[in-house]
This record gives sequence, structure tokens and C-alpha cells, in this order.
Amino acid sequence: QLQLVESGGGLVQPGESLRLSCVDSGSNIEMYDIGWFRQAPGKEREFVAEITWRGARTDYADSVKGRFTISRDNAKNTVFLRMNSLKPEDTAVYYCAADRNYPISRPESWGQGTQVTVSS
Repeated sequence: QLQLVESGGGLVQPGESLRLSCVDSGSNIEMYDIGWFRQAPGKEREFVAEITWRGARTDYADSVKGRFTISRDNAKNTVFLRMNSLKPEDTAVYYCAADRNYPISRPESWGQGTQVTVSS
């Protein structure tokens, strides 16, 4: 089972960028499809982006298309989420999750989350 750890969150102003990282300390991330999800206060967790284990395919929520980019470096056991042109509505705790199936539906592992706050 993976041990996923997210990092890279923080407080930024609207229009700025962040890059989140999801690292697997067990060095098995290359075997899994990985997704990013987010949960804002008072709302349900929602899908953001996902990438297949080789990185050949990616998919995005409509709300982030054109602004966010998911990528991976299996040699570094890491999946990234580059977030550009951030908006206040992007404020949430961001989680990465691992699944052996694509699209991701029943993740086997979740990280603990990293807070992203977009505010002026």
C-alpha cells in the first residue's frame, strides 16, 4: 500500500501559481494511476485531475481545465499538480489518491492533504 504525502500548499493571491507534490515514500507510485481531489469548507470532496501510471493520459475537472496541469516523475516517486491563475474558489484542502484503475473511482490510498488558500 502506498504512503502518500502532499506538499506545496500555501497562501497566495488571485492570479498567482502553486505547484503541489504528491510523494510516495514506499517507492511504488509508478504502479498506480494518481488523482488530485480537493475539499473546500462545507463542501464535499471533488475531483480535480488524474493521470495514468505512465503519464500517457490526463483528465481534468472543467473548473480547472487550462489552468491546472498534472504530471508525474516516476523516477522521483512524485506526482505534481501545477496550478496557475488561481482563484479564490480554488481554496481547499488538496489530496492525492492512488488507484489501480482509470478513471480513479475507488482509491486504495489517500494522502493527508495540503491546504491551498487563495485570497487577496
